Amino acid sequence: MPLHFQRMVQGEGQSTGQPDPKKAPAPGGAKAKLNFRFLLAYAFSLRFWVESAMLQAKTNGREQKMEQLTTATLTQLPQVRALGRHTGRDPLTLFWTASGMELEFTGSELWVDLFADYEVVEPWVSVELNGAWVARFAVNPGKSRVCLFRGMTPGKAKHVRLLKDVQAMHDDPAHLLQITGLEYAGGEFLPLPEPQYRLEFVGDSITSGEGAIGAKPEEDWVGAFFSAENHYGRLTADALGAEYRCISQSGWGLVTGWDNDVRHVMPPYYTQVCGVAMGQRNAALGAQQENDFAAWKPDAVIVNLGTNDTGAFDNPPWQDPATGKPHQMRRLSNGGFHPADAQKVANGVQHFLTMLRAKNPGAKLVWCIGMLGSELLPVLRQGMEQYKTITGDSSVYLLELPNTTPETVGARQHPGAENHRQAAKVLTAFLRTIL
Repeated sequence: MPLHFQRMVQGEGQSTGQPDPKKAPAPGGAKAKLNFRFLLAYAFSLRFWVESAMLQAKTNGREQKMEQLTTATLTQLPQVRALGRHTGRDPLTLFWTASGMELEFTGSELWVDLFADYEVVEPWVSVELNGAWVARFAVNPGKSRVCLFRGMTPGKAKHVRLLKDVQAMHDDPAHLLQITGLEYAGGEFLPLPEPQYRLEFVGDSITSGEGAIGAKPEEDWVGAFFSAENHYGRLTADALGAEYRCISQSGWGLVTGWDNDVRHVMPPYYTQVCGVAMGQRNAALGAQQENDFAAWKPDAVIVNLGTNDTGAFDNPPWQDPATGKPHQMRRLSNGGFHPADAQKVANGVQHFLTMLRAKNPGAKLVWCIGMLGSELLPVLRQGMEQYKTITGDSSVYLLELPNTTPETVGARQHPGAENHRQAAKVLTAFLRTIL
């Protein structure tokens, strides 16, 4: 019984029923007022007690329901597909752009357990449910638990895909994102159908999805402006029913980075799981170990490199801090590429195609250029012809993609979502003719 109700019954403010000779009789309405006050206090007390009991019952019900969730690692759930290059499933480390997981589950509730860390750039992820992009968020440092869905129809299959939006961060060794497990209520995980194709994308900031989300005026280089969803790779893969992987770094090139830094080039890292991820922890996670090319064989490798090599022709020289030697891609007085530096790029194309073919003997090799200009196209064609002349390889192609316009530009002066859609449309149509 509520405390103030008990006190009321015990006689606070009430008549005892015995006349008090020292007091005058109460006026005619006093007893009625007293009864009204008593009933009002009782009503409020009873309401408070009932609502408290209902709240406690709801809380207990929620706690009881949460206790029914089953926890499992991805190693215990072979039906869950790990996306992107990786070295293990317990935990599953998401190194590259578009790394993640894909699954079909028939239960009513599903949570993902994550572990994240960073010093400079935080990891962002996107979540798709039954083909719709339903969530996007930055992952907090440390352990976190995120609801992917709940309260949905039991027994009905739900298709879920979680993708890392942010690229591997070469300059932030602390950058880390891992899936440590899943928590689920009832249901079963269904085997996923085999993809129609497997596609691998190798590139720079375009393939990292930089600027594919965010307002056009944005210039800050932050994790929020990377997207694996508004991405020509995802759009192309989905249109073809393909599984895909991305290997990319913003600002990096084929033979030089955008600022003439010759260390920032993709080919030397291609054969590793994620060689651009620095630091002891990434090394312990297997980032620098050789990639298992036999375990995942792409039907096509799409290379989108050359944009930053073009930019290097318009930037000042970079000086190697170890040797003091300057490096610069040069232009002639008429604005054209210096022949010696253009030949460096052509040779780079030849050598990288040779590496790609050695690691992917059955794949079509497609070199793309154009989303941020096509000035390098003739040089890329020269390098491809050099390769084909030496090897006789006829499964190598050069494809120009639609250029970004003021209407299709995104954040950070990079291709926006619309330009990615245009590029995916062209690439999808071309791949259908060769796969």
